[in-house]
Amino acid sequence: MGTSLERGKIVTISPVTRLEGHAKIEIILNDHGNVRDAYLQIVELRGFERFCQGRLVEELPRIMPRICGVCPGAHHMASAKAADAVYGVEPTETAKKLRELFYCAHIIHSHMAHFYVLAGPDLLVGPAGDPTERNIFGVFKKLGMEFGRQIIANRRYAQRVQELMGGKATHPVFGLPGGVSKPLRREEKGTIEEMFKSILDFARMGLSLWEDSILKEEDRVYLLKSDAYYLETYYMAMVDRNNKVNFYEGEIKAVDPKGREAARFKPIEYLDFIGEHVEPWSYLKFPFLKNIGWRGIINGEGSGVYRVNSLARLNVSEGMATPLAQEAYEKMYEFFGEKPVHATLAFHWGRLIETLYAAERGLELLADPEITGQDIRTDVARPVGEGVGVVEAPRGTLYHHYVTDDKGIVQSVNLIVATVQNNAAMSLSVKKAASNLIREWKVSDEILNMVEMAVRAYDPCIGCATHSLIGQMPLELNIRKADGEIYKTIIRP
Repeated sequence: MGTSLERGKIVTISPVTRLEGHAKIEIILNDHGNVRDAYLQIVELRGFERFCQGRLVEELPRIMPRICGVCPGAHHMASAKAADAVYGVEPTETAKKLRELFYCAHIIHSHMAHFYVLAGPDLLVGPAGDPTERNIFGVFKKLGMEFGRQIIANRRYAQRVQELMGGKATHPVFGLPGGVSKPLRREEKGTIEEMFKSILDFARMGLSLWEDSILKEEDRVYLLKSDAYYLETYYMAMVDRNNKVNFYEGEIKAVDPKGREAARFKPIEYLDFIGEHVEPWSYLKFPFLKNIGWRGIINGEGSGVYRVNSLARLNVSEGMATPLAQEAYEKMYEFFGEKPVHATLAFHWGRLIETLYAAERGLELLADPEITGQDIRTDVARPVGEGVGVVEAPRGTLYHHYVTDDKGIVQSVNLIVATVQNNAAMSLSVKKAASNLIREWKVSDEILNMVEMAVRAYDPCIGCATHSLIGQMPLELNIRKADGEIYKTIIRP
């Protein structure tokens, strides 16, 4: 876990552990040893939006997956959809179904990695567990080696599906403007079908594990419902025409903290509804709902702060489009007795429900005769010059927006990544957890791990989220005395 360095009135967790990328938490204590403020700071920068300029737009679905080795499938799909829009073409029905099948496997492999390897140890082993066992090995010890083998085998199946369909397990190359690069052969279909059947069985086991190891344990239920992990915000996600969860295609819907629809728009309209605020102390921007406005890093109905990711998708939707996932969805809302659910740790429950949905949906697509069709790409002509592609990444709604010249040379790129959209909420969650857990100078490794849990619930991918800003990066440097008081602030606008 992260180290704690007490410097007067400052407690630092650096790095935040068991997530993708690099971040730190600074907790500022008052004279009574209680939390005055807390910050989640992102301390790395990547520049994909800049160095994609000048490239042919059809290259971007191959370049964008390199943003991240954990969620390359999401960037590949969003990029391919943006390239479709730049050329003004609609993929064939077979191509759409192949893309969605591939994407179901991507969601599965990502959700399994986060729950069982990164965040799950906090709940399965326990936040007070031995730090040397609060990891995947501790999970294996807790659940037994046979269950551990099932985790490894089924995540490997999801990766294998991506490899068979996408050309590579990690950085896929099959999405093209107008469709995909190759059809699904019948022998591949049979292999993939067997793997999805195994994944479906394992997804059901995962939800049974949640009921037996979390919902039947008083201390875990207390954590789920604890005020330390409770935040009332808006939520945003993609829904299909029936207002059900959909990862690949649909409209974007937002609901307020009471569950009332607050916005609904097509992907191309996203800039009319989403603004991006910048703070000098973070490389991540702070998206907000424009019709509410930026009111600072605060929560509630008067704040434009919103959340994305698994729990947001369930909160925004009216249910799941497959029967077993719908049953699991209903159990979650029955447990909490409210909708939206504002319990931050419920993001983990949402991931297990979505894993089941992705397995069911994958088998539905494999049963469709069109899945092995040969009509896999619509011909493209000259680009129309601008396009937006949106998918629901494992971590939430992902936007790719490309502008090209009449030859298809990229002039500008804008990415709004899921983790960026959760940035303000993650900072709020850190402060809420720290304020509830740290009292009168009582700080321990267990408490600091529980503060980290507030971040891990979002499954943040920091490498994906960091933006390149045009021109000079605004910086704010605070020089503090030994007691934590600010001695001098240096600002570069």
